[in-house]
Amino acid sequence: MRGGYETRFAGDGPFPRARVPEAALSGLYLYFSCWDEAHAIAQDLPSAEGSFWHGIVHRQEPDAENASYWFRRVGPHPIFPKLQEDAVSTLATHLKAGATWDPFRFIELCERTRSESGSELERKLMLVQRTEWQLLFGYCAGH
Repeated sequence: MRGGYETRFAGDGPFPRARVPEAALSGLYLYFSCWDEAHAIAQDLPSAEGSFWHGIVHRQEPDAENASYWFRRVGPHPIFPKLQEDAVSTLATHLKAGATWDPFRFIELCERTRSESGSELERKLMLVQRTEWQLLFGYCAGH
C-alpha cells in the first residue's frame, strides 16, 4: 500500500487484461481530477507508462520542470505516432507534420497559454491533452 492505495492487482483486479494495470488506475484517477491519487500510484511505477502519467500530473500541476524530468524517463512511446498525427491536425500552426511527438514542446505550449485562459490555443491544447489521455489509457488498459 502506498498512500492508502494498493498498487498491485491480482488477475481479477479492475483491469484484468491490462498491459499495465496500475498505470491504468493512475490514469483513471487523473481523469477524475484526483491528482494526489494519480500521483501516488504513478510515482511508484518503474515503467514508461508510470513516468508518462507522472509527467502529465506535473504538467497539469503546473510544474513544467518536474513534468519534463518525467517525460525524459518515458523515452519513445508506442502512442507517440498516433498522438503526433492527431495533435498536428489540431495544432497545425504549432507542430510540424511528419515530425515525432515532442512532449517537451507540448509542455512549452501549455506553459505559454497559462496566461491566455479561455484562448483558442488553450482550447486546442485541452483537446490534444484529452487525446493523449485516451491513447495512453487505452494502451495501459489493453484496449
